[in-house]
Amino acid sequence: MKIAYVMSRFPKHTETFILYEMLAVEAQGVSVEVYPLLKQRDTVVHQEALALVKRAHYMPFVSLPILSSNIAVIRSNAALYFRTLLEVLRGAFGNANFLFGAISAFPKAVHFSKMMVEEQVTHIHAHFSNHPAVAALIVHRLTGIPFSFTAHGHDIHKDRTMLREKIEAAAFAVTVSGYNKSLMAKECPPGTDSKIHVIHCGVDTRLFKVPVSSDREGAINIICVASLLEVKGHTYLIQACKLLQDRGVDFICHLVGEGDYRARIENEIKQSGLDDCIKLHGACTQPHVRELLVRSDVFVLASAPTRKGAREGIPVSLMEGMAVGLPVVASDISGIPELVENGVSGFLTPPKDVNALAESIGTLIKDVALRKKMGAAAREVILRDFNLESNA
Repeated sequence: MKIAYVMSRFPKHTETFILYEMLAVEAQGVSVEVYPLLKQRDTVVHQEALALVKRAHYMPFVSLPILSSNIAVIRSNAALYFRTLLEVLRGAFGNANFLFGAISAFPKAVHFSKMMVEEQVTHIHAHFSNHPAVAALIVHRLTGIPFSFTAHGHDIHKDRTMLREKIEAAAFAVTVSGYNKSLMAKECPPGTDSKIHVIHCGVDTRLFKVPVSSDREGAINIICVASLLEVKGHTYLIQACKLLQDRGVDFICHLVGEGDYRARIENEIKQSGLDDCIKLHGACTQPHVRELLVRSDVFVLASAPTRKGAREGIPVSLMEGMAVGLPVVASDISGIPELVENGVSGFLTPPKDVNALAESIGTLIKDVALRKKMGAAAREVILRDFNLESNA
């Protein structure tokens, strides 16, 4: 078996779930080829991604080889070529983002089809149900190579353009939560939903494990590992930290991640007078994240739906925190309740409810025994249901 993985960008620092899934699949004896639609140029790259970057099939949107491949397909089977093009354009019509993506990706996907045949690829798997899945669909139509895709969060929460067509054409579809499956099933005709499978993202529990000693003195360390984006709800965490500070609670809150909301978050921290209590670490490598996690006491993620409809899937960072034995405080939305059992492995709070967020964090800060009990339960959940090796 040889699997071609298709994704929008690689290596994207925040999409560790794609990187480590590919590595875990390869570790089980399956050959993997990487076909990114774009090359991501992050300032921080995970060490484990470097070998795959060297092998990845990076291509511009237009080049002589791409033009040559398109001409060759037209000459050999013009009807198939234009039927596939028409299917994609018709499916994307009315959605500017999808239409532009389809037009720009189509020539490259045609070239990928030639490359995948030459590489003797036996299956294509796309991560995200939008542009990568469309590229996989194009290759499937032109070559007959079966394909599948994984739907995560924003790709089905904000817009489900062509989702029905992709599910019908795919050998199967994967999503990371039961919540997502119910959304996807609504797009399908009766019976098609049996093709949708819930497979959680996973964590390497040998890397993310409980430290030998978790007894620490001094201020409590709160940690949030998340891109600095609106959907991650940093605003509400900062407001909750202000409430805790006003109550005289001694803590340090570590924000790990980078993103478009950094300037706004920095300003909110400053305006709240929390410069000494909240530390921004920026983007970090996996070893650095792991080091910060094992030094922490409570993991918090105050996710909230955005005005444009973005929602969480099941955040992998929550899984990593739980894997090292941290109790968590997270929002009661989307697939998160499938990971966090309220009152057992952590607390679930209504999104944007700052008071509830502060109360839950405060409860864990005050009660060492409860932190240890919930942290142990959190670790067991990951071992049982969110283990990278078994899920891959």
